[in-house]
Amino acid sequence: MQIPGYFEDMNYLHVNTEPDRAYYIPASGKGCYFLDREKSDRFLLLSGSWQFQYFESVYDLPQEFWKEGAGKGKEVQVPAVWQSYGVDGNQYINTRYPFPFDPPYVPRENPCGLYERSFEYKCCLDAPEAFLNFEGVDSCFYVWINGIFVGYSQVSHSTSEFHITRYLKEGENRLTVLVLKWCDGSYLEDQDKLRMSGIFRDVYVLRRPKEAVRDYFIRPYIRENGAEVCMELSFYGNSRPDGRIRVLDPEGKAVWEQSWNETADRDQIRFYLENCRLWTAETPWLYTVEIQTEKEWITDRFGIREISVENGVLFINKTPVKFHGVNRHDSDPVTGYAISRQQMERDLKLMKEHNVNAVRTSHYPNSPQYYHLFDEMGFYVMDEADNESHGTDKVFKKVDDWDTHVKKWNRPIADNPAYTEAVLDRTRRCVERDKNHASVLMWSMGNESAYGCAFEAAMAWTKERDDTRLCHYEGARYVPDVKKYDFSNMDLYSRMYPDQEEIIRYFEEQESRTFSENLPFMMCEYAHAMGNGPGDLEDYFELIHRYDGMCGGFIWEWCDHAVKTESGFLYGGDFGEELHDGNFCVDGLVSPNRIPHPGLREFKNVYRPARIQSADWETGAIVFKNYMDFTDLKDYVYLKWEAVQDGIIIEESIQKELPSVLPHTCGTVYYTGKLPENGSCFLRVRYLLKSPVPGLKEGWELGFDEIRMPETAAGRQEKALGCESRPAACFGALTLEQTERRITVTGADFTYVYDTFSGAFSGIRKGEKEYLIRPMEYNIWRAPTDNDRKIRLEWERAGYDRTKVRTYTTEARLREDGSAELVTELSLSAVHIQRILNIKASWLIHRDGCIQVKLDVKKDMEFPFLPRFGLRLFLDQSLDRVRYCGMGPDESYPDKHQASWHGIFEGDVRTMHRPYLKPQEYGSHWDCSWCEISGEEMSFQASSKEGFMFQACEYTQEELSEKAHDFELKEVGCTVLCLDHNQSGIGSGSCGPQLLEKYQFNEPEFSRTWVITPGKRKE
Repeated sequence: MQIPGYFEDMNYLHVNTEPDRAYYIPASGKGCYFLDREKSDRFLLLSGSWQFQYFESVYDLPQEFWKEGAGKGKEVQVPAVWQSYGVDGNQYINTRYPFPFDPPYVPRENPCGLYERSFEYKCCLDAPEAFLNFEGVDSCFYVWINGIFVGYSQVSHSTSEFHITRYLKEGENRLTVLVLKWCDGSYLEDQDKLRMSGIFRDVYVLRRPKEAVRDYFIRPYIRENGAEVCMELSFYGNSRPDGRIRVLDPEGKAVWEQSWNETADRDQIRFYLENCRLWTAETPWLYTVEIQTEKEWITDRFGIREISVENGVLFINKTPVKFHGVNRHDSDPVTGYAISRQQMERDLKLMKEHNVNAVRTSHYPNSPQYYHLFDEMGFYVMDEADNESHGTDKVFKKVDDWDTHVKKWNRPIADNPAYTEAVLDRTRRCVERDKNHASVLMWSMGNESAYGCAFEAAMAWTKERDDTRLCHYEGARYVPDVKKYDFSNMDLYSRMYPDQEEIIRYFEEQESRTFSENLPFMMCEYAHAMGNGPGDLEDYFELIHRYDGMCGGFIWEWCDHAVKTESGFLYGGDFGEELHDGNFCVDGLVSPNRIPHPGLREFKNVYRPARIQSADWETGAIVFKNYMDFTDLKDYVYLKWEAVQDGIIIEESIQKELPSVLPHTCGTVYYTGKLPENGSCFLRVRYLLKSPVPGLKEGWELGFDEIRMPETAAGRQEKALGCESRPAACFGALTLEQTERRITVTGADFTYVYDTFSGAFSGIRKGEKEYLIRPMEYNIWRAPTDNDRKIRLEWERAGYDRTKVRTYTTEARLREDGSAELVTELSLSAVHIQRILNIKASWLIHRDGCIQVKLDVKKDMEFPFLPRFGLRLFLDQSLDRVRYCGMGPDESYPDKHQASWHGIFEGDVRTMHRPYLKPQEYGSHWDCSWCEISGEEMSFQASSKEGFMFQACEYTQEELSEKAHDFELKEVGCTVLCLDHNQSGIGSGSCGPQLLEKYQFNEPEFSRTWVITPGKRKE
């Protein structure tokens, strides 16, 4: 092998790299370049076109490949992952290592990429020193300039800087970089993501003076009537240049200035700012600091804020705060890990639009530019070190129960002194680079790596280095009882996917806590947003606000991970991997190309800025609670009132000015509009942004409330009352024709065929049109959602996916009013399994063709809760328009309907809802009064006095269950209409607790009546 074996030698984490420092972009003169860094005259961007060669093994490299002319590859763009060049292969693994567990060794067949480019360099007399920066390379890399070895580094998601002045020459220079797919550091980078490789963040050279500021650390401390700011400086070499520091307030006005000279002791500078503006996610006020020396300017920003824990409650600026955050990976379906500034801004704007106020950088530091956007747009950030060794828990164990899992997980790395320096290194790199950002409130030591001496050292160093932030590490709870561990530097009790009962026990049974300290409860991951979900956000919201010590959490996760191809999006197992975890990476609130899923809109409205607490309909007094932490409601929103009757807005108005409602308090606003006099009525209030804020324009809807008005004598929607009392005189008499299996009901312009073996209709012909393409079915199955992945095993064991109908008796008669009545006793069961449901189906066919069905159902409670219960109809494909009165326009379920409201909605079967990337149940609507499926001429309506659910789509549940990708789906050739008495909720059980009992459809007995009306379409 031609290169030093640093990549398997833990004594060489880095070779010839500069000490870690804060991110900044210097310039020769005044200017803010931390985001627009290409505009700095001291910044030389080397991203762009490079030559690239791929090798299956590091042992296949050409001889002396670092020399000029050793070989030329194809032209590629950097930054990028080399999988996007069409080499190597994508792989998705969640917790396991992609190679044998044998640290620090990795396979000899270790793929590598050889990068090379030339660049022009001209020495600047005022800035003769050159520093080469790599902001992200996976997994490790060696560097040569002009054929001379410069250095080596690892830690994929961190900046590595090399002092390269002595390697450069005037004019053209040649930069060669060898990147290895795996190294000993890969054992600490086992994050849940698509595994990709290459130079995925920017590469650039900074020109610096010989005497210059090397690093600085700005720490603000809130004091009475202002803030004390401590600024710690360090310099290159032993000398320090004369200099000046100036601070500007958020309006750009200079508020403090001081100079120093070469002999002054200015490593520590303290100054006081009076009446300063405090930084929060709601008020992201930033101060500018200019650090000027004779030949260089550094301009940066900082915020004045304070985070603390008192009596188990998390405070920001002395105010208790709740995090409604998301976990965020670097992920794009085309560019992979390589994320441009435009992509960053798009994501953060989407987050702002949906009331996200916090981000966990799971599970590694983000690009340094991200943090300036976090600062200015207003996000609370949990900054996480590039550290996860989850795979140490997946090694073979003779006994693999929970106790063994806890006892052995920390042995290989977390509690192994040989790894202390590697863990510390990753923590230091995160802290030192990002230490000046107001948005960063918490340092996280990493993710899912267990706990031990290495993490104790990392937390102790972090606390000593930075006393202005909190320390977080969820893995601290995974330790054996063989010794006493040090948890003294841990500031939060962090959990992943806790069930509701665990949270309640933490606060109400404090003696049962894992740690004795009174720590805030943080959900670093919760509400797994995989596929159709999450469905339990409202319940988590209630608990977050029930307990002061519950500080909120971070949804897993922001975006679906997938790779875009001509066919569609691909995930684990689609790349020919030997080892993969399927679609478990498709678990975001937005699609891979950032189309919001319904779950994101659910999140948005759960975390709306205010909520109605009560209403007095006689006086019009509506009591609102302000859920903002720092902003008076009157300064943040104005209201749009909508009075709704039977799904139609009958009156709306705008109220621009509100009375003062301080944060965390309630206030009364009076509704003076008209109240409907009958029907099913709601008052809807929309919260609109009063003034622009970073990322949002004035008038942006921040959420809404909907409250039901008192029921009138008319009750639910008039259309839902059906045809119980219709005049029969204008319709002809009905006739019944009965055979052993079929009963034919014939009226003036219709013929219905009833199958006595199925207890439902096999034909519905009205006029010249046949509505049913296939017979009606009783239906308890749904295409399992990702969140059904555990309970579906029980459902399938119970035979819910393969039920059969057995009828016992059918009675048919013509009633005195001229209607026909069909009553069947039947059951649903599966092969070799007893009856699941006993059903009495009573069908009443009126002389005008209207059908009323009453289903009385008894369930055998030996069986698990049901996915759903109802009727499935296969309607003529021409019936492709949907109109309904219920909760919309988003899909809605018993535990997932906060983003929906009651109204009349319409759309096309093919376009009103999209299947998920992995097909599953989708597009149902909850609490409906009626629905109508129609075409150019035909119409099919269903209504009920009690709210019901329905779904209309072009795929069967069997097709949705069977296919692995949305692009594989084949339309069934008809419109599939499911009329459901109810469905079970969605939950977040794909990686989390089981569905809450109150959302499990598990009634022992229930009844449902529908009125079904086929006929001509009415305009």
